[in-house]
Amino acid sequence: MRAIEITKAGGPEVLALCTRPVPAPAHEEILIKIEAAGVNRPDALQRAGAYAPPKGASDLPGLEAAGEVVAVGAGVTRWQVGDKVCALLPGGGYAEFATTHQDHAMRVPDGLNMVEAAALCETYFTVWSTVFMRGRLQAGETFLVHGGSSGIGTTAIQLAHAFGARVFTTAGSDEKCALCESLGAEAAINYKTQDYGEEIKRLTGGKGVDLILDMVGGSYIPRNIRALALEGRLVMIAFLGGPKAELNFAHIMMKRLEVTGATLRPQSDQAKATIAEALRQQVWPLLDSGRIKPIMDQTFPLEDAAKAHVRIESSGHIGKIVLTL
Repeated sequence: MRAIEITKAGGPEVLALCTRPVPAPAHEEILIKIEAAGVNRPDALQRAGAYAPPKGASDLPGLEAAGEVVAVGAGVTRWQVGDKVCALLPGGGYAEFATTHQDHAMRVPDGLNMVEAAALCETYFTVWSTVFMRGRLQAGETFLVHGGSSGIGTTAIQLAHAFGARVFTTAGSDEKCALCESLGAEAAINYKTQDYGEEIKRLTGGKGVDLILDMVGGSYIPRNIRALALEGRLVMIAFLGGPKAELNFAHIMMKRLEVTGATLRPQSDQAKATIAEALRQQVWPLLDSGRIKPIMDQTFPLEDAAKAHVRIESSGHIGKIVLTL
């Protein structure tokens, strides 16, 4: 099969087209003939040498894809050869074929094509597990997500709004802010021209927000603590601005705050299966109805994976980037 491999740690130019054996599905795994594969920030981190694949996972990048089931391993009961699926992958998505656990694959929602379906799993698994499971967002609460125009951001805005929260976000241009508001954000703050801490204080009558989802880190960490309401929660999922900050823990004590974080890829098969089942029950019906949808940026053919990485690292994209096969 054709695939894109990481020849060495470095920039987008280290991605190269190669030929690899088609993987065989193990116990409870399915083999997917890929039609489209999502491109995500963790792929770029892996390429740069900053995010090693878990033990036993493919060294090829790619954490989500959509396509047709063409073989099943022993013990598979959920899928049959010929089924069309989108799936969370442990790696290996930048290829013509990939394997994954049967419980990490999802049916393609009504009305979505395979390119759109390929843009679902990494972001929806991440947002559901961090915002709703770990962050415990409830209807009527206030929620701030940074990077509102990213794949994670556009997903978090739509889901939080659909489940009854008041949603605020930050983005880097007026165009991006307008898109975020069209998706359900009550207010989108241009972080290049506004102080998001002051804006959150104004928008919430001085109370702050109940939950923040942050992938920036760095200097945002103490600012997030100040922007939280009493008994608020901060969930960290990435550190685009760096993993270190100076923090006054007295603010956490006095406001009874919770600070936590999570990564999706290293979690157990069972943990991911639990997330998948919640998505089947509570989120996929919203996709079927068209109430929420993946926001698409650009597609690139598989052999142009390096161009897709340039795009995602430029931060100029709005929504999801997908490779097509």
